[in-house]
Amino acid sequence: MADRRLQVFHAVAKHLSFTRAADALFMTQPAVTFQIKQLEEQYSTRLFERRHGSIALTPAGELVLSYAERILALSDELETRLSEMTGEMRGPLLVGASTTIAEFMLPRVLGEFNALYPQVRARLIVANSESIESRCAEHTLDVGLIEAPAKLSGLTSQICCEDELLAVCAPDYPLAGMASATPKVLADYEFISREPGSGTREITDTYFRAHQVPPDQLKTQMELGSPEALKGVVSTGLGFAIVSRAVIEKETQLGELVAIPLNPPLKRSLYLVHPRDRFQSRLIGTFIDFARSKLKELSP
Repeated sequence: MADRRLQVFHAVAKHLSFTRAADALFMTQPAVTFQIKQLEEQYSTRLFERRHGSIALTPAGELVLSYAERILALSDELETRLSEMTGEMRGPLLVGASTTIAEFMLPRVLGEFNALYPQVRARLIVANSESIESRCAEHTLDVGLIEAPAKLSGLTSQICCEDELLAVCAPDYPLAGMASATPKVLADYEFISREPGSGTREITDTYFRAHQVPPDQLKTQMELGSPEALKGVVSTGLGFAIVSRAVIEKETQLGELVAIPLNPPLKRSLYLVHPRDRFQSRLIGTFIDFARSKLKELSP
């Protein structure tokens, strides 16, 4: 119900980038620029200072942003309140998830939730944990599922389930015959890592440091942006990776990859995050409870 131009302005103001705002809104950059130009013409003032390679809010832009945040929050609340009066669970639900959760855990959760509430229009945004956390803080996502506690202020984190990480390699790789592997043993082998910003990368770096193996001393061959890419490279015999048990369940059953337990074991909590200061609708609250329950069923 809120003016689309305010929604576009809010995204640009939060990202301070027309390109990133366009990506977040699933729009083209010229369309975003046009909406901002219309808003500036409406108020007869510039809302952004254009600099070489960057933009910044003008004093007028800062004022508009403060009102836009309140207007958009009230608009969301109005739509939700009206739908709740009908007794139906309906409306948009913007869910963000880190790559591992989105690809290997969340499809079942979203499918079962949609079966229960067919009038809900869920949209899934997939990115690494750092990006999902940022989008929740910017109020461009209703709820996020990530692989580490939220670090940004204004967010609430809730543990939703536990996840175990394992070393994985090709059947003919030297690690394949080991019953378990310590961090110091793994340091002697080629490592295929997730990219910086990934929750998996953060927890594996912390794990190695805790056992006196600095991450920069690992024989890192490459850094990849998804679990599927990791599995593809590892299957060639180039090295080992550390991934969630859920990621390699099918490949280990088929004998395409071998999983080696870590010694000591490496487990992590997965987190549901959402804005602390935003009105939480019955829809969002119901989804959070449903997702937490279903993800716990998938825990090892």
